[in-house]
Amino acid sequence: MKRINTILTAIAVSVAAMFSTSCVQDLNVTPIDPNIQTPDQVLNSIEAYQQLLAKCYGGLSVSASEGPDSSPDIDGIDGGYGQYMRALFHLQELPTDEASVCWNDQTIKSLHGLSWTTSDVFVTAMFSRIYYQIGLCNEFIRRGQAAPEEFQGEEMDYMIAQARALRALSYYHAVDLFGNVPFATEENSVGATGPEQIKRPDLYAWLVEEIAGENGFREDLLPISQTEYGRVSQEFATMLLAKLYLNAEVFTDGQVSAWAECAEESARIVNTMSLNNGENGYQWNFSADNNLSPEIIFAVQSDATNIQTYGSTNFVIKGSIVSGNPTWQGALGTNDGWGGLVVTPQFLDLFDESADKRFLFTDGSEFGEEAHSREITDNSNFACGWCQMKFTNLKHDGTPADGQGSYPDTDYPIFRAADAYLMLAEAQLRNGGIQQNGLDAYNAVRERAGLSPVSTVTLDDIIDERGRELYWENMRRQDLIRFGLLTTSTYLWDWKGGSYEGNAVDDRYNLYPIPTTEINSNSQLEQNPGY
Repeated sequence: MKRINTILTAIAVSVAAMFSTSCVQDLNVTPIDPNIQTPDQVLNSIEAYQQLLAKCYGGLSVSASEGPDSSPDIDGIDGGYGQYMRALFHLQELPTDEASVCWNDQTIKSLHGLSWTTSDVFVTAMFSRIYYQIGLCNEFIRRGQAAPEEFQGEEMDYMIAQARALRALSYYHAVDLFGNVPFATEENSVGATGPEQIKRPDLYAWLVEEIAGENGFREDLLPISQTEYGRVSQEFATMLLAKLYLNAEVFTDGQVSAWAECAEESARIVNTMSLNNGENGYQWNFSADNNLSPEIIFAVQSDATNIQTYGSTNFVIKGSIVSGNPTWQGALGTNDGWGGLVVTPQFLDLFDESADKRFLFTDGSEFGEEAHSREITDNSNFACGWCQMKFTNLKHDGTPADGQGSYPDTDYPIFRAADAYLMLAEAQLRNGGIQQNGLDAYNAVRERAGLSPVSTVTLDDIIDERGRELYWENMRRQDLIRFGLLTTSTYLWDWKGGSYEGNAVDDRYNLYPIPTTEINSNSQLEQNPGY
């Protein structure tokens, strides 16, 4: 079994229900231990604060304090589809060419069809998870800053910096997915009436300052070489800042361009971190021992014994396998299949199938199934569409994981070095022309995949390469928006807009709506345009 760090084994810590945030007025947050009355009764040592911080990390991995779905942290939000990474996948991947789903669960078809409404349960689940996380982090920062003098010092400062970084990650998802959103920090009192709404450009500016300003948290974090696996690092902060700069024009409604800044921050990663060029180096990043990959900057942890969930990599692996086929299940190191997730033929067409090592898909025939069709003529039939083989619960050398296959050991990458390599190339290209270090970075990604280097790069090359390299890593929607491709007729895929041939949709679908429940409970919130 993979070694699990203290920060995650301590998820089931005894702290009270004051984790609830005023950002989500209608949610009742279940106490982790209902016998504890107040946090003051348990925050009586530095170890107790460490355990409280563990919950801030754990909220990304699991949706309940015990087991995969028992007593979910957020009442009214399913512990399966409401798990943070699964909810993120729903909103970042299902509306794109990278993923389609054959299930008919509630409104899930509306995601790939880009036809969701303000009451969509999957949109509400992601919004709720984001603000639950923000509430956890705010509470830790608040409690840490007010801790007795005996607990103050370098360790407390480091823990507070980590909580600020995790909060910034969730605010980054909020500004990306929802635009103008409720805004609360540690300065907002718990239980206060609904927080005010911050404009998208203002949240972008706050995040940049929060990361790299005079009192930014980046310098209070440790470099990745000194950071325990699974914790945020200075490189995490750099990647988050680079992603903000990459999408500055989108996040600020065209008010700010930050291509030079994006290139500078991306280069910091490129200059210090190499791609994983070992045996099966690419897939190593998505295997059961990816905690050993030198390319991973930050990943949400999974473990077959200690971190069990129906979301995260359990969802993407089992969702890609037909039920009742042990050969197929064994090929991905699991013991079950849910038969739901496929990719569109338009996405498959981006690859040189015979040469690109990242073409990790199957039509099922190699496992004794009747071959799936490449086209998704029926989006309710799992046999329509090919399935991913990128995420696996086998180790990178093909040997079994330490667990038994019911839950994976595979961590879900959020940031890895290859993304920075491609961001450097894109930022330079958009800022006057690609430079040698950007071209070298772009070619390093291609050559690791078994492809020949190129001497020139276009923006079309960039978006296609990002798709080939980063699919199912919860970036595609954001990338398609930045390139003007998500809602327009410029690029169509099966069932985009709700039709097999694909069609353009209204530009309002470049953002998700603030859930109706939030609008009704907070009079200070305004709905996003078009909803």
